[in-house]
Amino acid sequence: MSGFHAVWLDLREAADRAARDTDLIAMLSRHVAACPGEGVVDIGCGTGATFRALGPALPEEARWLMVDNDPLLLEAARQRLAGSAVANQCLLHDLADLEGLPLKGTALVTASALFDLCSDAFCTAIATKISDAGCALYAALTYNGLLHWTIAHPLDSQVVDGFNLHQRGDKGFGPALGPDATMALALALSRKGRTVFLRKSPWVLDASAAALQRAFLEGFRQPLREVGMIDMSAVEDWLSFRLAMIEQPGSLCHVGHFDLLSLPD
Repeated sequence: MSGFHAVWLDLREAADRAARDTDLIAMLSRHVAACPGEGVVDIGCGTGATFRALGPALPEEARWLMVDNDPLLLEAARQRLAGSAVANQCLLHDLADLEGLPLKGTALVTASALFDLCSDAFCTAIATKISDAGCALYAALTYNGLLHWTIAHPLDSQVVDGFNLHQRGDKGFGPALGPDATMALALALSRKGRTVFLRKSPWVLDASAAALQRAFLEGFRQPLREVGMIDMSAVEDWLSFRLAMIEQPGSLCHVGHFDLLSLPD
């Protein structure tokens, strides 16, 4: 990741927080409270958004370990969490190396907007790791392939199909599951005898999230060029239309996600 990604994470943080399912947060809070002395490990922590979202719901004494493979994002997390004990609990670690992930004494593993980048093999491996460690898993804001706008354009379905195809490319964890990730993860956990809870957590973006919508839309260009399903001149026309519609009355962008919580028996 790079500085651009930190900007993207900042843009999406408010929408992510609004989208998170509150029932699952209440459930994981009760679980952590029932495990005094055990910690929380946040994988792919970015700048610390999951901590900022969940921290108020968890016991004040809960210990956090922030894990990411990007030193720039970890440094951003340290700066933004300055003054808290969490600022000194940041670990640079290859996220694909699950064997080396320190889970001893951990009540909960969290990951936000991560698993759609991961492969089926990764989901199977983390289900095994989590089950062997006996901790809960909270996998939030995983993209589910459902994307639509209240003001339609004739190319919308083709664009979404192309984008979803690109989501299944290798993002550093093997061939990504993209929109199928949550269901694959749920199946892998269920095969380990785990209880799994799923909730929808969509973004519903209006003009107040104009900057996020613009960045999201601009991010379509390169994936659509790479998959080559649509002529790029048509993509540019679609993009111009979408950007112009952001602040129109009644214009909403719905981006589907799932939140998953798996508790040990």
